[in-house]
Amino acid sequence: MVATAVPSTRPNWLRYAALAAKVLLFGLLLSALIWPDLSGIKGKASTARLIVYPIGAMVLPLWWVAYGRTRSKLHRTFPWHADLLMTLPWLIDLVGNRFNLFDTVTWWDDAMHFVLWAFLTAGVLLAFAPRDLSRALTVFTALGFGATAAVVWELGEYVAFVRTSPELQTAYTDTLGDLALGTLGALLAGLITYQARKPRSLA
Repeated sequence: MVATAVPSTRPNWLRYAALAAKVLLFGLLLSALIWPDLSGIKGKASTARLIVYPIGAMVLPLWWVAYGRTRSKLHRTFPWHADLLMTLPWLIDLVGNRFNLFDTVTWWDDAMHFVLWAFLTAGVLLAFAPRDLSRALTVFTALGFGATAAVVWELGEYVAFVRTSPELQTAYTDTLGDLALGTLGALLAGLITYQARKPRSLA
């Protein structure tokens, strides 16, 4: 079965929320360039974050301009709900670092690996995965993306700053936990996305 596009019925607040999230994200990135000592990411691969985070937040809009607007079989209008979910992980991570939550709240890092990976995976599924996937295929797709993204993230952290920081002593245990939590977050995203799409696909 070929997935067919359906008119968007997303409320306007999703558009405003997605745009606000991007404005806040780029504002925090700009402030990190101007006042690096106050950014919360100094010594935590700040240069890599300043490059990767804007790319992560702009992947969907750039794809839409280059391809999706005229050829997407999933969306007739820009998927603001997916865009918001794909922007929030980068924004929340920057906010957490700005307020030093990763180093002062013991459970914050674990929670973020679970929640932010769920947001990111759900956004990717809503933006790019066909609506008519079965529950099993939706979950497998979510796990494939989520687990792979988690591995890439951990490799990036290791190369960028972990290997030369005091965190190296506990990096193995922390990395295993982060990978497990990210994968569980992706699993939850797959299940929720399938349930959220089910009425629409059956309509």
